[in-house]
Amino acid sequence: MTIYKNSNKIDSIKSVDFCKHVGYSWNEVNEIMIVLNEQADKPLYFQIYKQLKDKILSGELVENSKLPSTRVLAKTLNVGRNTVEYAYLQLCSEGYIESKVGSGFVINKIDNISYSAAEKQNLPNDPRNLNDGTVFDYKYNFQYGKLNPNDFPLKLWRKYTNYSLSSLSVKNIVAYNDRQGEIELRMEIMKYLKMSRGVHCQPEQIVICAGTQPCLTLLCQLFRQYSTDIAFEDPAYDGARDVFINNGYNVVPIMLEEDGIDLAQLEKTSAKIVYITPSHQFPTGTVLPIRKRMNLLDWALRKDAIIIEDDYDSELRYNSKPIPSLQNLDIKDRVVYIGTFSKILAPALRLSYMVLPQPWLDRYQKKFGKYNNPVPWLQQKTLENFMIFGHWERHLRKVCLIQKKKHDILIRTIGELMGDQVIIHGENAGLHILLEFSDGKERELIDKAKRCGVIVYPVSRYWMCSDKYSNNMVLLGFSSLNEHDIVSGLKLLKAAWFGD
Repeated sequence: MTIYKNSNKIDSIKSVDFCKHVGYSWNEVNEIMIVLNEQADKPLYFQIYKQLKDKILSGELVENSKLPSTRVLAKTLNVGRNTVEYAYLQLCSEGYIESKVGSGFVINKIDNISYSAAEKQNLPNDPRNLNDGTVFDYKYNFQYGKLNPNDFPLKLWRKYTNYSLSSLSVKNIVAYNDRQGEIELRMEIMKYLKMSRGVHCQPEQIVICAGTQPCLTLLCQLFRQYSTDIAFEDPAYDGARDVFINNGYNVVPIMLEEDGIDLAQLEKTSAKIVYITPSHQFPTGTVLPIRKRMNLLDWALRKDAIIIEDDYDSELRYNSKPIPSLQNLDIKDRVVYIGTFSKILAPALRLSYMVLPQPWLDRYQKKFGKYNNPVPWLQQKTLENFMIFGHWERHLRKVCLIQKKKHDILIRTIGELMGDQVIIHGENAGLHILLEFSDGKERELIDKAKRCGVIVYPVSRYWMCSDKYSNNMVLLGFSSLNEHDIVSGLKLLKAAWFGD
C-alpha cells in the first residue's frame, strides 16, 4: 500500500510486504493505493471512503477480497481509528463491503460495476455548502421535501396517463388549453378543498400553476400596483421570499412569537400584503391559533390588505385532525389560498394551485388572460382522472399513515437516544422537524454529522434577521428515508454529536 499526505510521500510499503505485515495472503488483499490530503476541504474519512468505493466500482478491488482492519489501516495512514471506521461504515451501509466474523471487512459482489473515467468525472461531490441544495448521495440524508419513490402510485399514474391518451379528449393535446387549467381538474380541486380544508370557492377562482413559486410570481405582478411592501414571517420559506425580492418587493421581516406571527409588529408596518404559513409555520411548525387568525383577518380588513396563505402541507397532521384553512374564516375576500400536490404526490410533477378572491378575478383576467397555462395538458388530465376515480383520497390516507409511522419513529428514537439534550420543534405534522441544542453551533453540528456519514440541514437560511437566530438548530426531513434508515441515521447522529 502506498500512502500520500499533503501530496508528500510519507510512507511506501509494497503490497506483498503489507499483506504479510497484517497477516493476509497476496490473494486475499488487492494492491491498493490511498492518497490523503489533510488540506483538502473534504474530510479524511470521506477521502478514504471515496477512493475505496471507486476501486470497488472499477473492479480494482474484487469480490471477496479483504480490506485491512480499521486498526491496521488507521495506523498505516496515520489517522484516527474513528476516521477509518466512519469510512467503512459508509461503505457497509451502501452495500459495497460487509463485516464477516473471523474475516474482517470483505468486498461484496456488485453487478455492472465498471464505469468509464468520464463517468467518474460526473460523480456527485461531497456537500460543502448545504445552502445551495447540492447534496452527496449519502444513505442517511435527512433531506426535506424529497419523497420516497416507493410511495408514488406509479402503476395507477401510468394507467391514468394511458387512459387520458386513449380518451376522446386526447384531441386537446394538440391545442392550447384553458389558461387557468383544465376546468374538470379545477372542479375536482374545488370539491377536495371544500371537504378537507373548508375552502369556499368556485372553479373560476382556481388557477393551476407549475409549483408554488410560479403562483407567487403571478401574484407579484398582480399586486405590484397595489403595494410593493410585503410582510414575511421570520424565519420563513426562503424560496417564497426570494420570489418577491427578485420581483422588486420590499420584504419586511416580522418576528415570530410562541404562537406565530407577531401581529403587533405587523401593525406597525406599512405593508399591505403578508405571506404566511398559518397551519404549519415553516420552518418552526407553529400553528396560528384562532384568536390570531381572527385578528389577522381584522388587520387585513382595516388596512385594505391581502393575506397570502401558503397551505403547503396541511394534510399531514399525525395526532389531530387537519386544521381548517385561514381562508375558511375569510368572509371579506382578503385571503389568497395556495396549495400543492408536491408533499403528497410528487414534487417533480410541478402541480400547484391558487384560489383568488372574487374581487381580484377581473384584474387577473385583464393582466394574464392571454397567458397559456404552463402545466402540460396530459399531466392535468392524469391527475383529474386520478381524483375522479377516488385514488387521490386513498393515496392521501396511505401517505399520511406512512409518514406518521416515520414521524413517530423519528420522535421516539430521538427521545431514546438524545433525551433532554435536544428540544424538538414542529413535531406532529409535516415532513420535517427542527432540533435545538443547548450546546453546539449549527455549522459545527452539520459538519460533525457529515463526518459520520449523515446529512442534516441548516436553519439559518430561513432567517432574514440573522442576529435573532440562536444558531443552535438543524433541520431533519424524514420523508425520503425508510423507518430502518431513520433509526440507523439517528444512532450515527447521536454518536457524532454526543459520543457513544
